Amino acid sequence: MANNNKINYRATYPRNLKPSLLALAISSCLAMPALAQETTSSDDEAVKLERIEVTARRTVENLQTVPVAVTSLGEEQLAQRGIDNITSVQQYSPNTTLQVSRGTNSTLTAYIRGIGQQDPLWGFEPGVGIYIDDVYLARPQGTALDVYDVERVEVLRGPQGTLYGRNTIGGAVKYVTKELSGDTQFAVRGTLGSYKQNDLKVSGQTGLTDTVFVGAALAMYNRDGFGRFLNTGDHNYNKDLMSGRVSLQWNAADNFKVRLAADKTVDESNPRGGFRLFPSVRAPNDVRPTKVYDANISMPVENKVETEGQSLTLSWDVNDNWTVKSITARREGVTDTNIDFDSTSVPTLDIPAFYEDKQTSQELQFLYNSDRLKVASGIYYYSGEACGAFGQVVYGLSTTENGGCVDTESRAFYSQGSYRLDDKWSVTLGGRYTKDDKDANVYRYVYSGYKFPRRPGGTRIGVQTDFADSASFSHFSPRLGVEYQHSNDMMLYGSYTNGFKSGGFDMRANQAVNPDANKPYTEETVDTYELGMKSEWLNQRLRLNAAVFMSKYDDMQVTVQRSVELSPGNITVASQVLNAANADINGAELEATFAATREFNLSLIVGYVDAKFNEVEFFDPTQQRVVDVSNLWSFANTPKVTATLAGTYSVALSSGELVFTGNLAHRGKTQIFEIPSLLDYGSYTLFNAGVTWYSNDGHWDLSLQGKNLGNKEARIAGYNFAGAALDNSVLGFYIDPRTFSFSVGYRF
Repeated sequence: MANNNKINYRATYPRNLKPSLLALAISSCLAMPALAQETTSSDDEAVKLERIEVTARRTVENLQTVPVAVTSLGEEQLAQRGIDNITSVQQYSPNTTLQVSRGTNSTLTAYIRGIGQQDPLWGFEPGVGIYIDDVYLARPQGTALDVYDVERVEVLRGPQGTLYGRNTIGGAVKYVTKELSGDTQFAVRGTLGSYKQNDLKVSGQTGLTDTVFVGAALAMYNRDGFGRFLNTGDHNYNKDLMSGRVSLQWNAADNFKVRLAADKTVDESNPRGGFRLFPSVRAPNDVRPTKVYDANISMPVENKVETEGQSLTLSWDVNDNWTVKSITARREGVTDTNIDFDSTSVPTLDIPAFYEDKQTSQELQFLYNSDRLKVASGIYYYSGEACGAFGQVVYGLSTTENGGCVDTESRAFYSQGSYRLDDKWSVTLGGRYTKDDKDANVYRYVYSGYKFPRRPGGTRIGVQTDFADSASFSHFSPRLGVEYQHSNDMMLYGSYTNGFKSGGFDMRANQAVNPDANKPYTEETVDTYELGMKSEWLNQRLRLNAAVFMSKYDDMQVTVQRSVELSPGNITVASQVLNAANADINGAELEATFAATREFNLSLIVGYVDAKFNEVEFFDPTQQRVVDVSNLWSFANTPKVTATLAGTYSVALSSGELVFTGNLAHRGKTQIFEIPSLLDYGSYTLFNAGVTWYSNDGHWDLSLQGKNLGNKEARIAGYNFAGAALDNSVLGFYIDPRTFSFSVGYRF
């Protein structure tokens, strides 16, 4: 049976320490660290922040010894702070954007340090890698993961190209599920909340024999919409999602483990309708929304996203130094959705869409660990097929159906090692060679009438695009680092890292507007120089981790869409994927945690980014030539400042323990697209708070959570089709309003 002792969420700090003395101690420590180390009292030696383990370098290590900017949130931190979706993690990781994409509920837009990808279309590569237990998720659909059966979530900032490979040019997010121990465990949690929220999570594991363990988890999330589609009465911004995971582990020998895992998620939430910033001329009879969560719609209110995957992990500890690991995985996803780009009851611009993707990957890792040398090497293979089709229905009179597939084969070889020269100095050297082969076919046909993809109907009256092509992309990503262990409590490091995002084909290519749209766009690269510090002060009561970085971003891939009138009354949407060159990104990050008293912990997370384009080559269809628009563009989804102040306060009761949590999360002014638009939004600050009670026996907990308590309204995404041609359709999508939830949990 599992250990049922109540978890102690409070550190053991002396109660008689005055706040004024704490302030003086911090000041003295920062000014004279050597003196502070010498004068620490013997009582304070018991006051220590918990050790945090991460797998940023493919092996389990202490966060404070890893020369990488990384944030790690464990299971209890996630629960106490009311983090039930991976998007909320952005509040606790500096210079990080994790949010739901526009008209969807479970598609993720991810940016780290100014680098990411906001276009979820098949064929486009992400800039931030998302992983579940070391398995790379190639497509953003379904990656706005709900948090359940999780051990921790890690955010790795900066290029991770050497160990994690292609498309981690901005960083990586790792979702690490719970290990199987063989103990019999069971947990259930029910949640009720605002907008008729009704969630249920159930998980458990047991040992079938002394060497065979099995575990399973199921989560169901249901909530009414924050608003409605006014002309149909359907919910807008609702949630209807079910997710499950099963795993089996066989300890075939003391040094050999086999783990089989499978997961599936079905999201049947309604498509999201955006709020019109301007009234419609074409739909004068529509009820004008008064809330940003209300909209109108001219399409069926239907949406379904299914994702699933299976993985097989073999781990062999050859001896005390060597471990060999094999990770075999396959995943697939299907999305069938309707997106109303004008949010009216008339079909000014309707987008019925269908996406389908499959991927298979195989990774073989060779891990070496000795007193002076740590090496992670491996071979990686990926094969994926991403297909889809969507219609651009203009005025309900004609449909431009855009579709196709891109097949990708990727092979990589990598190795990274850290060698300790002496007790103070160590060096890190690594590299990864990647080769991608892509085959693409793209079509763009014009039909009369209203046509849904994959369904018969309409008469084809024109061809704007029809081509098939292939391209190969290869790249070597090096990493070089130097680490200095100043003391047991402070490490300084400097590193140079290169990352890249693979090139490809524009799956929206419109050769009627741009004859060269069939040509592939090239890979983008970044060279990042970083200086960092991992430190603990006041005898490990204060943890200060900081980094400054400078990145040179070349051939940045940017998707630009605009409405174009080919001839009077002949309106289409043109797309370009641009390689915008010579962008500079500089910034700094601070993560601090301080145990103020036995009961009170404080955390401060601050990020600053200064990102600018130096040159952007843009084909202007109105001028029919390439122009430089770098003076007009800015980085999307990249606020200059992100900051969070969070606190945890514990109170002992005769019946158990209360843990109070609260945080202020600030995000600076954000530009939605690279091109300035009316959608761009100013800065905002959210206040979240919660309280959790734990029973003495560790079986029960009750939790009350409040989010966005100030009921702030902030626009984070949108569609921008300004102008009379498409009815001035400028739509905004917004953060969640103020919500409350109450949970009851039981475990044994």
